[in-house]
Amino acid sequence: MNTSVRKKLGILPLTLLVVGSIVGSGIFSLPQNMAESSGSGAILIAWIITLFGMLMLTRIFQYLSIRFYKINDGLYGYVREGFGDYIGFNAAWGYWISAWMSCTSYLVILFSALGSFDCLSFFGHGTTLPAVITAIIFLWIVHYFVLKGIYRAFLLNCLVTLAKIVPIGLFIVCVSLAFKISTFKIDFWGTPQLGSIIEQVKNTMLYTVWVYLGIESATVYAARAKNIISISRATFFGFAITSLLLVCVSVLSLGIVPQLELAQMKNPSMALVIEHVVGSWGATLINIGLIVSVSGGLLSWLMLAAEMLFLAGQGTQHTVPSCFGKLNKAGTPSNALWLTTCLITVLIILAHYYQSGYNTLIQLSTSMVLIPYLLAALFVFKLAVQQGKAYLIMIGALGSLYGIWLIYAGGTVYLLLSMILYSMGLCFYLYARKERSLPAFSYLHDKVYAIAIILLAIIAILHFYITPN
Repeated sequence: MNTSVRKKLGILPLTLLVVGSIVGSGIFSLPQNMAESSGSGAILIAWIITLFGMLMLTRIFQYLSIRFYKINDGLYGYVREGFGDYIGFNAAWGYWISAWMSCTSYLVILFSALGSFDCLSFFGHGTTLPAVITAIIFLWIVHYFVLKGIYRAFLLNCLVTLAKIVPIGLFIVCVSLAFKISTFKIDFWGTPQLGSIIEQVKNTMLYTVWVYLGIESATVYAARAKNIISISRATFFGFAITSLLLVCVSVLSLGIVPQLELAQMKNPSMALVIEHVVGSWGATLINIGLIVSVSGGLLSWLMLAAEMLFLAGQGTQHTVPSCFGKLNKAGTPSNALWLTTCLITVLIILAHYYQSGYNTLIQLSTSMVLIPYLLAALFVFKLAVQQGKAYLIMIGALGSLYGIWLIYAGGTVYLLLSMILYSMGLCFYLYARKERSLPAFSYLHDKVYAIAIILLAIIAILHFYITPN
């Protein structure tokens, strides 16, 4: 990488990158998403588990960034260091696909929010033809902006992140003042239709994970940071800030609107909740905040997606074709960005023809990134066992168990779908190995891993062919 674009990002821009990556569209729909499948009690339990689990993952990313300070490839580099090229490649591949799928979901929810205004009702739920055409134009404007300079894009991301926190903060203040414990306690443990407490917690967990995607984003830009401490601190500060915002928005809403009514609300449900407190102007403010937030989220995740593909393609140890490991004069991974933007464009068009909704995209996107998270946790556990450090063993074990729980909570349907997408990456990997004049696989476990992915992908295709509904 050119020295002119290295080690320039401090704690503030990296923290705002983490906050901007996490706080996108999910928080604005969180009250309804969680109330849809859980009562207040189950939601509190889900948050306790999530906060503890995400704290373990945060500590894992902090430890890895300090322990392997010479690795500038972030999450991808850590997994490659721990398990070899092929498994490391899959971490990068899964993260990259999750990132550009997130961009697509942001565009769907962005134009769905615009469609809530009477004068823009033709945007519908974000997948109408006018919405698709406008979304593609907007996407390529953002693409052009990032192409002209990654640090200019970082500056814009900082400003947008600060702007998006204002309406969320106002929402928290307003609902805190109007909060009623009697409303919060209605059907506290849910209704019989929601199932057992365990089922309620399980069904809620996928949304709590989705809204935390991006917790590792500071590590992705390790090569561009001023120092390694900035990455570690930015990861923790980002976790703390977003945790406060997410829990307050989710829990306080249940003290304004009863769970059953909240579950039936249209999204963005934050707008309808605050409308109960201050009237229609509050709903308008939240919708504007959503538009700003989603635009910023799109910028953050487009940058992250391109950066991850670039990291996997750079240097002599690249695991994707080396053409993606090149920077343009502005310091932007241009080839990686072009491919990413083109794929988002295709997915937007498919979302129109197949009417793929926001929830489907976020669930698949979440499923794709859970495996890289689990691999990072398993690597720390592996190191801890080798070193015999009890504290590290606890963090690695708990982080790994949390990762396994998340994959279970995500369900087999989306796990199988993700295997189809993971199997498609094999061609990229094999081409990169050919470029490096290396055998297809270095280790036996790489072959086993590849065969397992292909078999699961075949099972998935057969499953969805036999039972298309």
